[in-house]
Amino acid sequence: MSEKYLIFGATGSIGSNLSEQLKNSGNDIHLVARNESDVSAIAGKLGCSFTVADVLEDGFIEKVKKDVTEIKGIAYCVGSIDLKPLRMVKEEDFNKCMKLNLYSAVETIKAYQESLKKNKGSIVLFSTVAAQRGFTNHTIIASTKAAVEGLTVSLAAEFAPHIRVNCVAPSLTKSKIAEPMLRSTAIAEGIAKAHPLKRLGEGKDSASLAKFLITEDSSWVTGQIIAVDGGRSKLS
Repeated sequence: MSEKYLIFGATGSIGSNLSEQLKNSGNDIHLVARNESDVSAIAGKLGCSFTVADVLEDGFIEKVKKDVTEIKGIAYCVGSIDLKPLRMVKEEDFNKCMKLNLYSAVETIKAYQESLKKNKGSIVLFSTVAAQRGFTNHTIIASTKAAVEGLTVSLAAEFAPHIRVNCVAPSLTKSKIAEPMLRSTAIAEGIAKAHPLKRLGEGKDSASLAKFLITEDSSWVTGQIIAVDGGRSKLS
């Protein structure tokens, strides 16, 4: 039996591309997402199993563990774009964003820690270019994703040599959650031009790196936060 990889946020741009890439390479995958119609359609297309679960809800991980117990890797491809000026930011904004991006990732990892250790597994988390590069109105999401980066290096140290932990840090990627920002052609073109490579990210861009990091192809890589951002974090 091939190794099973657990993909959270499997209906998103990155998660769905990663699912397809892993499956096409002969890996066994299990998808997790909150929208039943979307995740069942992707699972049907790829011929894999899935669980309908919302990481913002209590008990979500029990639903997943009922369907899959032994895994080789976790890709936590869940994200959000929470943009507000500081004067409008409330504690509940931080609480929701931290629950979505950090706390539920921790809960997932804890639930599968022993299985990952036994199988010499790998964890891939997701940050954002905004955690390292300052952008206006990004207080909530940048702070939260910076916490994810801290989690990455901490767990990589704690879990070595049995489990590898790495993080992908994309810039703005064409996706459902980015649609409100990209509706205006002029704004989308302006954002694209802000990147040295002069285009927006595609789901496959980050998914390709995530596939490398979650599989044995990257067996000597851990504790890394790697940008997939068209050069924006370093060159512009």
